[in-house]
Amino acid sequence: MTPSLIFAALWVIAATAVAFLPIRRQIVPGALLGLAGLALIVWVGIDHGWLWALLACLAFASLFRNGIRAIPALIRGEKIEIPDE
Repeated sequence: MTPSLIFAALWVIAATAVAFLPIRRQIVPGALLGLAGLALIVWVGIDHGWLWALLACLAFASLFRNGIRAIPALIRGEKIEIPDE
């Protein structure tokens, strides 16, 4: 197994662990994981080709679907409601 796939698997485990945190505590580690995830997708694509990068993009979108939906609302200046702990 290549280093890019090992790090991608570790990233998935870390993202799953962050998902267990309360919403308010997910923001910072989730943002860091999001940025790292984009870099990992590029790395996997370089090592294994565009098809595997596409699959990694789909996994990324699945894990960050709510965060991805919030981006247009933030751009429009809408307030995002974060539930209390």
